[in-house]
Amino acid sequence: MAKAYWVVCYREITDCEKMAAYARLAVPAIESQGGRALARGTAVKAYEAGQVERTVLIEFDSIEHAIAVHDSPAYQAAVKALDGGAVRDIRIVAGT
Repeated sequence: MAKAYWVVCYREITDCEKMAAYARLAVPAIESQGGRALARGTAVKAYEAGQVERTVLIEFDSIEHAIAVHDSPAYQAAVKALDGGAVRDIRIVAGT
């Protein structure tokens, strides 16, 4: 079974306090369900239409697992805490 990844690209962080509240809930929600952060931070370099904003890459054992963690009550509580504090998108992609 192929691994799966959350690729989280932040366009803008509008409220650092909400981001911090999100992180306090999101990190344990993801890690307790087996998600593994492979990279997180500001991009070193961005090409084409990329933005040098925060990017996060999280590995999961399967696509179903990645979706289940995103939809879990624990992670959704973190999303609620973020409450517009950032403009971002999360993409779930299959590993090769």
